[in-house]
Amino acid sequence: MLDSLPGIKLFDLSKKTAIVTGGSKGLGLAMAAGLASAGANLLIVNRNEKDGFIIAEKIAKTYGVKALAFAADISKEEQTDAMAAFAMENFGSIDILINSAGINIRGAIDEVSLEDFNKVMEVNVTGSWLCSRSVIPHMKAQKSGKIINLASTLGLVGLANRTPYTSSKGAVVQMTRALGIELAPFDIKVNAICPGPFLTEMNIPVADDPATKEFIIGATALGRWGELKEIQGAAIFLASEAANYMTGSLLTVDGGWTAK
Repeated sequence: MLDSLPGIKLFDLSKKTAIVTGGSKGLGLAMAAGLASAGANLLIVNRNEKDGFIIAEKIAKTYGVKALAFAADISKEEQTDAMAAFAMENFGSIDILINSAGINIRGAIDEVSLEDFNKVMEVNVTGSWLCSRSVIPHMKAQKSGKIINLASTLGLVGLANRTPYTSSKGAVVQMTRALGIELAPFDIKVNAICPGPFLTEMNIPVADDPATKEFIIGATALGRWGELKEIQGAAIFLASEAANYMTGSLLTVDGGWTAK
């Protein structure tokens, strides 16, 4: 019995290659570092080439893994295809994709422009769809893969003045479920992390607002913002063999927001 329970080795990502979009800051950077700490080689993808290279170099030096950067607008099909081709050329496989790149534009529906709404959907939804679409042929060829989408608690529950973001994250939730079913025959698992309120660059503009502070304390059971390091365990778990019987699932890391 014990021989069939390898334990901690389930979380070993050595010899695996992970693409992390939005990997130069915020939750993307935290998850990239977490995967590197478990032994994964990394391709950091973001729009700013310089930032990506700086982060890749630091990760490689800190964790002793191979880490490269690639600049791309993930809402453009030719650029996500180039991203996947670059990963295959330089690493030989794509084992893990984390669709972390995302934006948030806040405001009442009659104050947010259609252009802003579309911009959020293009990055959060179209970008995740295109990145997945670009890597899936390579994962199918190797008959394995892990795709981890960054949804949100706001893909599960509503919040006023967030229609672009909540709409996009609800779409990511359903994309995760549909792809999980579609890709199961190829042993490609698709799951999503639904973070609650983390103190990322995206949230810093509103973090010091007294009303926001009061809301976060009241909305979360733990009464605080999440720390970036607290997303790493979920990413390592879903990327590893420990999550091999999970697909189309949602993992909430939200301080108890959706439990209340």
